Amino acid sequence: MFVFPAQIRDLAILIARLGIGIIFFAHGWQKLFTVGLGPTAAGFKAMGVPLPTLSAWFACLVEFVGGAMLIVGLLVPIAGVLLFLDMLGAFFTVHIGHGLFVGSGGSELVIALGVGSLLLAAVGAGLYSIDHAIAANRSTTPHGPATIP
Repeated sequence: MFVFPAQIRDLAILIARLGIGIIFFAHGWQKLFTVGLGPTAAGFKAMGVPLPTLSAWFACLVEFVGGAMLIVGLLVPIAGVLLFLDMLGAFFTVHIGHGLFVGSGGSELVIALGVGSLLLAAVGAGLYSIDHAIAANRSTTPHGPATIP
């Protein structure tokens, strides 16, 4: 079985985190600051999304904050699961009946972003991340009581 060397694997995770994170961050930014939360909720209502205001809040915050978390590599398993759930909701409430291709309102983008987020949640943030820096710091910090020399 072929396995990528660790450095290439971590670089691939970084590239995936950046690509997926930037897309989510941009969509969250658009919903929050370009379109606005009210019009986003109204659009959700028009598309038949249940609880459109609550759903709009969830989508805006998860995409904006979760996208940023993927970009910097912070709490990636949590962000990845939340972003997957966001895309699962978009798939079942908006895209499921419109085929695959995004040009006709299809589900290809939400599938790709959703499964990519789920994969990142499963494999973690990789070496080039805040998650790794925190874990490395914890493993080198003594856990006993502080002593004064």
